[in-house]
Amino acid sequence: MNFKSLLVIALVLTSAVPLNGAPKKKKQPPRGMLEKMEAVPCGAKQRGLAGLGTIWASAGITHVNSDEKLCPQYLLRTDEMEYHIRPTDGKHPVVLPIGQEVEFKIKKDRMFVKVPDGDKKTRSYQVVAVNPTNPTPETSAQDTYKRSPENP
Repeated sequence: MNFKSLLVIALVLTSAVPLNGAPKKKKQPPRGMLEKMEAVPCGAKQRGLAGLGTIWASAGITHVNSDEKLCPQYLLRTDEMEYHIRPTDGKHPVVLPIGQEVEFKIKKDRMFVKVPDGDKKTRSYQVVAVNPTNPTPETSAQDTYKRSPENP
């Protein structure tokens, strides 16, 4: 009888204590889908003297190239937001794979993007614009109002 009561107490105690033997999962970084890439103007090429040098030099020395510099701009879409980002490395921007899922972190106006299926390097991008993904209820109400009624 003593053995049975000891066994019952041991079973009650082991069932009351939660099992903490399972490994803890790391918090997964947010993920988003790269939807598209556009080439947008990000400045004009300029050569020549600038600042005080233009005052002392003749007007014909300064030259502004009419060809605008184009930078890649990506649309990164999550469940809640759309982010328009540009690479901070303007001279050697890396082309990201469109249609792939990426992991990202946001700190101030910078987004750090990593392609887990690619080279797994984290690269810095500048956040240019942020828009919510879900449409507001006002726009859907306006769309239904604009519909023309059917005539009998």
